[in-house]
Amino acid sequence: MQIFAAAKKDLLPSDAARKIFGLIKNELGLVEAEFEKQVRSNIQVVNYLGDYLRSSGGKRVRPALLILAARSVSDRGASDNVIRLATVMEMLHTATLVHDDIIDNADLRRNKPSVNARFGNQAAVLMGDWLYMTAFETSLRERSLEILDILTRLTRKMTEGEIIQLTTIGNVEITRDDYFDILKRKTAYLMSGCCEIGAILGGASGESQAGLREYGMNLGIAFQLADDILDITSSAESIGKAAGADLLEGKITLPLLLLIEREPAVKQTLREIMIAGEYPEGSREYLLERIGHYGLIDETRSVAIEYASASRKNLEVLPKNEYRYALDAIPGYVIDRNR
Repeated sequence: MQIFAAAKKDLLPSDAARKIFGLIKNELGLVEAEFEKQVRSNIQVVNYLGDYLRSSGGKRVRPALLILAARSVSDRGASDNVIRLATVMEMLHTATLVHDDIIDNADLRRNKPSVNARFGNQAAVLMGDWLYMTAFETSLRERSLEILDILTRLTRKMTEGEIIQLTTIGNVEITRDDYFDILKRKTAYLMSGCCEIGAILGGASGESQAGLREYGMNLGIAFQLADDILDITSSAESIGKAAGADLLEGKITLPLLLLIEREPAVKQTLREIMIAGEYPEGSREYLLERIGHYGLIDETRSVAIEYASASRKNLEVLPKNEYRYALDAIPGYVIDRNR
């Protein structure tokens, strides 16, 4: 239990990650093995694409959340069904990334060519669909209508989020309510589902299940806000994809929404960038200067910290053990990470 005594202190993101993921290192290894097993197929091209996706890595935050949630409410080790469902959540997440990259015409993902850039849109669409169907086929083995209901609901929410976002592409009149609605659908519902399914598999009480569900929702919002900050402030090398890509794809994130509130005239600059699909000379530097002038990165970070604090409060219903402390450390990690 003492392993996360430092969670209340300011850990470096790398230190926090080692503590969080080190606690469930064996379980995450089993998830990797299960992922490899699930993407095996007698169709050679599916094997090849599956290996390419799996080798691209990732933080594996979503399976980690499911495993930690299950362990936080149960004295049992991570059972086979916990490993299977953790793998399902990573497969669903991977499928959404594949489809998102197609929609966004993204060339990079985790410092590697995206599947669509490497193999073409047709192969990428079909591989994303195959991952979705394989994930649901695997989840059916649990014979749990409650879990299937959660998975169906969150998958629908994610798809709706992508559709709603398409209707707002290039729209500088988007509201905060619009922004947070899309954010929840595209990111937070999946994290919430990971935590709730983990709670169910761990045999949690109704109160603990609800607490973990809300924890995942608040964490997901904080996670995406941190991503929006990284998109504006980081280099392509550090985040593994094009920096400033959100605006080039026609997406207005919270720092830009806050800038529009301060300087409505900046809408014209944003429109020009989105129409061009590139930053005209000096335009990105100009936006960074105006964002910095008003302290909007810090303001966005403060909103993320509020949601992170709310997620930690959601954990108060759980028993005190090292897995709860790991969950308590994750919000700080997702806000302070640099990629």
